[in-house]
Amino acid sequence: MTPASFASNAYKAALGLANQARGGQTAKTEGGLPDFSAMVKEAVGGVVDQGRAAEQKSMAMASGKTDVVDVVTAVAETELALETMVSVRDKVIAAYEEIMRMPI
Repeated sequence: MTPASFASNAYKAALGLANQARGGQTAKTEGGLPDFSAMVKEAVGGVVDQGRAAEQKSMAMASGKTDVVDVVTAVAETELALETMVSVRDKVIAAYEEIMRMPI
């Protein structure tokens, strides 16, 4: 796989995560292109929000206000979102490193 395709795939994955977090709306720059930094910020914010929701469900379970199934589901969703974010990060870093190794 070429470095350009790595970068393209990582960008598409980040765009997909950001679209999920925003319900399909994409942040745009002044030129009408997707704003990568805003997408990453919103995707990370979504993962943090999922983590907080899982923590709140865990606390509610400890006080007897929710079911164990709800807590397990929330934790599993948070784990999946975090693993996806780490995977995208790794692809972006690999693409960047490959681009930096290219001769000018």
